[in-house]
Amino acid sequence: MSRWRPSSRAAAVLVGLVAATQVAALADPGLRRAVLFTSLVLLDMIGAVCSFRAERHSPYPWAWRLVGLARVSAVAALFHLLWYAQTGEPAAYWLGIALRSLMVALLTAATFASRLAEIRGRGRWSFLAEIVMIVSAGAMLAWYFVLGPAVGADGGWFELARILAYVVGDLLLLTAVCALVLGGALPCLTHPVTSLAAGLMVLLVTDTVWNAMDVRGASDPAGYWPLDAAMVTGSLLLTVSPLLVAAHTRESGRLVVRPVWSRRLVLLSLLTGAVMLTAVAIREHALYPWGGLVFCLFLTFAAVMVHMTASLRSTQALVVADPLTGLANRTGLANRTGLANRTGLANRTGLANRTGLANRTGLANRTGLEYAIATAVRRSDAVALLLIDLDDFKLINDAYGHAAGDIVLNEFGHHLRAAVRTNDTCARIAGDEFAVLLLDARSPELVAQRILAALAASPVRLGEDTVTVPASIGITDSRPGDTIKELLRRADLAMYAAKRSGTHTWTRHDESMVDRRALDAALAEELAGAAGRGELRVHYQPIVDIGTGTPAGFEALVRRQHPTRGLVPPLDFIPVAERTGLVYDIGLHVLDQACRDMADVRQCISVNLSPRQLQRDTLIHDVLAVARRTGIALDRLVLEVTESAIVDQAAIGVLAKLRGHGIGIAVDDFGTGYSSLHYLTRLPVDILKIDRSFVAELDGTPTGAATAEAVIRLAQVLRLRTIAEGIETPEQAAELVALGCHTGQGYLYAPPRPADEVLNAVRNHSGADST
Repeated sequence: MSRWRPSSRAAAVLVGLVAATQVAALADPGLRRAVLFTSLVLLDMIGAVCSFRAERHSPYPWAWRLVGLARVSAVAALFHLLWYAQTGEPAAYWLGIALRSLMVALLTAATFASRLAEIRGRGRWSFLAEIVMIVSAGAMLAWYFVLGPAVGADGGWFELARILAYVVGDLLLLTAVCALVLGGALPCLTHPVTSLAAGLMVLLVTDTVWNAMDVRGASDPAGYWPLDAAMVTGSLLLTVSPLLVAAHTRESGRLVVRPVWSRRLVLLSLLTGAVMLTAVAIREHALYPWGGLVFCLFLTFAAVMVHMTASLRSTQALVVADPLTGLANRTGLANRTGLANRTGLANRTGLANRTGLANRTGLANRTGLEYAIATAVRRSDAVALLLIDLDDFKLINDAYGHAAGDIVLNEFGHHLRAAVRTNDTCARIAGDEFAVLLLDARSPELVAQRILAALAASPVRLGEDTVTVPASIGITDSRPGDTIKELLRRADLAMYAAKRSGTHTWTRHDESMVDRRALDAALAEELAGAAGRGELRVHYQPIVDIGTGTPAGFEALVRRQHPTRGLVPPLDFIPVAERTGLVYDIGLHVLDQACRDMADVRQCISVNLSPRQLQRDTLIHDVLAVARRTGIALDRLVLEVTESAIVDQAAIGVLAKLRGHGIGIAVDDFGTGYSSLHYLTRLPVDILKIDRSFVAELDGTPTGAATAEAVIRLAQVLRLRTIAEGIETPEQAAELVALGCHTGQGYLYAPPRPADEVLNAVRNHSGADST
């Protein structure tokens, strides 16, 4: 049996005490007024304290602060009304009414503070419009049953102002209830905001009945026990709500899914208005001229209701069904099975899917983008198109799950909107592919730089980890006679070129660009037999002691000896090998060759591992087999992986097993990928390699050394070695030593060279040392 949380026990005790006092009031009518006042004051005081405490545990802290202030205002209102009851002082009464109105206004503001934090873009206008429709129906009832009789009674401006204040308060309470219900605040009966919504609803009904009895001359509504019990029950529910907050974490406490039945409230409000007009026309014997007008208005309302229902179902069908086949899509399947889908973000149809995520970020889809392009082309406007792809996004999905991937997409959508003007069009056109249509084509590069800078400066928090998401951006300008397809094609070519040139960068389209995908397909066929034809060559760059220049190890780097193009750098074929899966065989070939070439030297040999290799179940077996076959000692072998390759828990397990055999593990290009101190502390890592971009910033100033020094200090705290990459000048080497890094590699010492040249240099160095 599960144990109750302390907050749940406190709520149960409070409910029991309130129930006991109400039973006592029922048994002794003379105690009713005292019990009512005492219960309300104590509940409001407890509710105020609990609400201020709840802000520490809730994802909506400002909402609970406002609720706490509302309960404080309620206490003050009760004391002023008690003062009026004892002395008859009009000022005390009006201060009590004003404080009570402030309480209701603060409660309403609290509900909006929580709901508007979850609803963005056009969804806010839809949300507000629905509330206005429902509250308008309530205002019609209040006008006819409360305000109308008050005006007809001619009780003077004092009485009319008093009743008007109560009616306005009731309409605000109705607004607050609608905000919670229409905003998706009823996920389950035990949720704190469900109790809050129920308390507001009870207070609304109680207050409405009180006003109706008061207007019709009831002797003393405060002495009517059911009404007293309802008032105390409403206040109790408002007090229990913050007590339950501690039982919900910030993640489980968030409310984003709107109940489907709430959609019918809008239709019900329209029906209420029509029925109200019809009933009044009949009751007041005003069938002429109002009967015919009301009947026609009723038909209008009915037509609107049918239209809204049909539109809603059509929209729902677009979300839950495949538009091509008419079959259910993933969202439709999840809805039918009762399972939550991946994003958990509610869109305007009440369904949580990727469309909801796109609506939430305010981005258009591909159809919306094409419409915007067509409009601009038709007007002959000079526009620019940015096509954006999130690099290695699949790794985030694999490591953290698809829900985390959707969080990344959602956050990027916000950054995208913030980086452009309001009249530009942002769109999500595929899984992790976005586009921006700039109506002013004068500075698309600046926009691209802003987007990349925003991504770099705003890593996404995923659980306990912080993930920096790189992107590649292709840019193209419109031309006379352009079609939508042609503009998208050029932007796609530029984006593909950006991805090939390196991560987190942008490239503008030029006429020399060709569609590399066909060429890459041909290249993949060539690479399939490259190792067997002897086209893959392994070169070695020494890793040296910076102070002495003595080789401490070597990094194996693959090159391709093309029959006609000569020596081809890895950037021209490794990305293709990664995408096609050929990198696994190429990686094993490089490992085997490096172990054979360096079997007789005493230094360590470093070999790169790709993310694809870490995903293969046979990697550990194959690495150990190469070591046995070549005779190299496992403690002389270092495997280098990038940060983006080790966000997967399975990859961490593979590296831990390799390290358990004595193989060293190095993180290559540290600081440029999925930086997370928490993640790093639990990785099986021995070495951090400082990326060459950080080394290039070393210029003798604290600013230039900031990043490199941070990596070095982090490695020292975690007891890891550091190796600096890309050292090109003596000044950089000296600064690295001063910062605490004593090992590095770069063209200052030697470029990557074939094995025979490297081995000769090692022998010469050893001979010089012996003499």
